[in-house]
Amino acid sequence: MKAQTTLKTAITALATVTLLVACGVPPREANNAAGNPASTPNAASSALADALPPPPPIQAPVALMEKRITGPAMLANIASPMAFMVAPAFAPANTERYGHFEQNPVHVAAREPVSTFSLDVDTASYANLRRFLRQGELPPEDAVRVEELVNYFPYDYPAAKGPHPFGVGTEVARAPWNPEHLLVRIGVKAQELGTTQTTLPPANLVFLVDVSGSMDEPDKLPLVQASLRMLVKQLRAEDRVSLVVYAGRTAVELPATPGNQQAKILAAIGRLNAEGSTNGGAALQLAYEQARAGFIAGGINRILMATDGDFNVGVTSDSALETRIRRERDSGISLSMLAFGTGNLNDALMEQLADQGNGNYSYIDSVDEARKVLVTEMGATLHTVAKDVKVQVEFNPARVAEYRLLGYENRLLREEDFRNDRVDAGEVGAGHTVTALYEVTPVGAATLHGERRYGAATAAAPATAAAPPTTTLANELGEVRVRYRATEPKALEFSQPILAPEKITAGSTDLRFAAAVASFGELLRGGRYQAKWSYGDTATLARGALGTDAGGWRAEFVRLVQVAEGLGARPSTADGAE
Repeated sequence: MKAQTTLKTAITALATVTLLVACGVPPREANNAAGNPASTPNAASSALADALPPPPPIQAPVALMEKRITGPAMLANIASPMAFMVAPAFAPANTERYGHFEQNPVHVAAREPVSTFSLDVDTASYANLRRFLRQGELPPEDAVRVEELVNYFPYDYPAAKGPHPFGVGTEVARAPWNPEHLLVRIGVKAQELGTTQTTLPPANLVFLVDVSGSMDEPDKLPLVQASLRMLVKQLRAEDRVSLVVYAGRTAVELPATPGNQQAKILAAIGRLNAEGSTNGGAALQLAYEQARAGFIAGGINRILMATDGDFNVGVTSDSALETRIRRERDSGISLSMLAFGTGNLNDALMEQLADQGNGNYSYIDSVDEARKVLVTEMGATLHTVAKDVKVQVEFNPARVAEYRLLGYENRLLREEDFRNDRVDAGEVGAGHTVTALYEVTPVGAATLHGERRYGAATAAAPATAAAPPTTTLANELGEVRVRYRATEPKALEFSQPILAPEKITAGSTDLRFAAAVASFGELLRGGRYQAKWSYGDTATLARGALGTDAGGWRAEFVRLVQVAEGLGARPSTADGAE
């Protein structure tokens, strides 16, 4: 009888502790709620261990712990304490969130000759998929944004000349995965401003650091601290740093401090520890207050928000946060997002917040990546040279039958948005290189859109006809137009033609490498338009286009492709046809 009473007490106590933990109460507080002092062993667990035989080894995570249980299903499990005992104790659920999007389709140039999009300089997707591959798994398809993969790497594009803060160049070559198609590369290179020790304007930086309990992992808060230390060591006397922390509370850990007082700044960073829930909404408000208090006219005024993106207290909806940030950005204060860690990464929200805040979105998976983003590319990360940068390409139907933009799916704009300066677009930082790739089907080559019974697929000629161009611009595949704002509110615009090459070649080293990276992203998303192209083909193409590769990033890319090949390719979603 005594043994039965002990067993019943143990099961009841264990169910109570487990339920409290499932509701968000830390293990120590859950033990207290069940009547167990935090400083003593869990009596229920000890009694249960004495009364029951040892459990079999856990072979795999139980489905119960892989999803949230709500409503009647949750009540049914609560009603039976034994239901909680089948799951591994306190196993974290993976709640990473990615925005869904469909790949860009193939457009008929005669019907839709104009393609418009916002430039994107974010690189988070590449570093994040690298994290997945290093863990031995393929990334989710929606975690792969092709343009962010391509723009992770620097390219040797011509420097800016003339009145504009960046140069634009084009190149046309053979598409590696389909010799009948062309690859049109549009390359943008922002003007260089040197390093922080010479020509960058003074900076007013606010470090907004998530110190909630979810950040208590080696790849989260400790890596945040290491990353910020690297940046602090680059600062000057004319720079200022504030440190705002947030969890269940928000606080100014360090008011605006001159950048040459590095010992004081580093000490404040070193005091950070993780605890509590995540009040991201209130924290943003306090960070903007600090940024306004230390505002430097004509300088860099930017909030660097370091978090895993798990906002679970305060303003939690994406739209409410974005509205708040849009109200602040016009004052001259930018918001950049630095993502850390695994398990609850809110990639979709962080990308949107950076876009609305006129900032960058980076994923930091290592100290090497932190150095790349915050030291090597510091000027590009912190100092914006052009805002609301939009690109519009008009294809010549006499030369182009079909086209498809690789990536930029969530950056697409309507044709009329190009000259509507109330429509927000991307920002380009000092020294940034930005690349856009179009796969083009020339007139005369086989197309996905075949001839129609009541009219040709194109206005220039039937899809299969090899009729020569008849326009006065016969040597042009199209025209690229760029619109942006610099220091003045009025937008500026310029354009240049995309000339058809006299001889089609494999292209320059930079184009071939960019093509390899783009094809990798396409394969990770199912390879719908890649025909018989493989990971092995991608690795071979990239290996032959390493160039100087001063940072070793291109060589690392080849290794990642080989890892993906070893893990097994996703089955193609189609054989190249719609």
